[in-house]
Amino acid sequence: MRTIRSRNKSLGLIELIAIAVGGMVGGGIFSILGISASMIGFLTPVAVIIGGMIAMLAAYSYVKLGVYYKDEGATYSFVKRTFPNKHIATAIIGWYVIFGYISTLSLYAYTFASYAISNSVYANDVWMRKIVAWSIIAVFTFINLWSVKGMGKIEDLMVYTKLIILLVVSILLMQHGQTGFDRFVNQMLYDAEKAKLLHILIVASITFVAYEGFQLVINAVNEMTRPEQNIPRAIYGAILLVITIYVVIALGALFAIPLQNLIRDKEYALAAGASQAIGQIGKNLVIFSAVLATSSAISGTVFGSSRQLAVIAQDNLMPEFLAKRNRQNIPVNALITMAVLASLLILAGGLRLILEFGSITFLLVSLLMAVTNYTIRDKTGSTTATTILAIVGLSVGAILILYYELTRKWEQMTFILVIYLILSLLAWFYARRKEKTEKNINDDC
Repeated sequence: MRTIRSRNKSLGLIELIAIAVGGMVGGGIFSILGISASMIGFLTPVAVIIGGMIAMLAAYSYVKLGVYYKDEGATYSFVKRTFPNKHIATAIIGWYVIFGYISTLSLYAYTFASYAISNSVYANDVWMRKIVAWSIIAVFTFINLWSVKGMGKIEDLMVYTKLIILLVVSILLMQHGQTGFDRFVNQMLYDAEKAKLLHILIVASITFVAYEGFQLVINAVNEMTRPEQNIPRAIYGAILLVITIYVVIALGALFAIPLQNLIRDKEYALAAGASQAIGQIGKNLVIFSAVLATSSAISGTVFGSSRQLAVIAQDNLMPEFLAKRNRQNIPVNALITMAVLASLLILAGGLRLILEFGSITFLLVSLLMAVTNYTIRDKTGSTTATTILAIVGLSVGAILILYYELTRKWEQMTFILVIYLILSLLAWFYARRKEKTEKNINDDC
């Protein structure tokens, strides 16, 4: 996830689309290919498209609320301003959003590690992967503690570079793939007959985390021209572009990489497949692109989420020590806390747990945004039917992932539910404490 730096000029539509695309194309696409292939095979592109449609439903409320409030605080600020006297609702969205960022930070770091060591003898060593993931989190945490200058200057270049490399590699994979077009279509039809619609929808829900990041456009509302026009154009346009990019990447992988290899090498499937199809150069390009994409995402997530964590703590809805900043206005305690919690999540589970936890979290956050938008739909100019459709779609997505966990890995689902129970209880505790503090102040007056 990228964060927005101050700029001397206004942001136009092209640059806003680049911000949203850069936020979405992080580590998600590198992570979902193998997992999706193991569940629904050659129907992966279909699930990617459905996941994009879910993202469109989520984006509807963000667009309407973003245009109405024009607040760079986005998610947290929307709930805070819509329900100014309901501290519990504001606290819940704050805690969920922060832990959503923690899960994506873990996902990006884990994906970085998987690709970084994929060309070594440690490619399948789980503990080495976790050690490298912890190390890269530590590196970017240190960089953010030391200085935040300079990183923003190369982010746009990193975004376009990784997109170009991914598209080139995907096209080369399709051209040099072992699966011809006729065979690909036949295999897709075969998988369509065998696969259950439920499994396709579950994979589509899991892929939702790969579209997380489009809301970064709203963070730049104070620096953009014509926000009423550019917020919807940038967000919807970026999602459509990313759907296209993801479908091309999925097609390239399926055309060139035997399905059993995609499943076997799911942690770094694209790199392994590129090596077989177009040689070591292709593999190196994929590894470079993955490392570049995840590095940019880790840096931005550490930067932006730590500052939002500090803001929530300053509002007394999280521990106060997290609001502390140094002389350079860097939220030191928040940065370190984000890094430690992300590292603990990596320790607790592998790629699938992190991916599903992230998808559920942002589905829930987006659902809360849809409910918020529904509450003031007359003010935001939202249609009732579309808003309800968004609420239903996002609810179904979250339920499907939880159902899958219940029927396949109930221990993992229990772990996820326990985390949400703890988050909800903490949010309730801090909200109640804030309400009592405000009541005492009013009584004294």
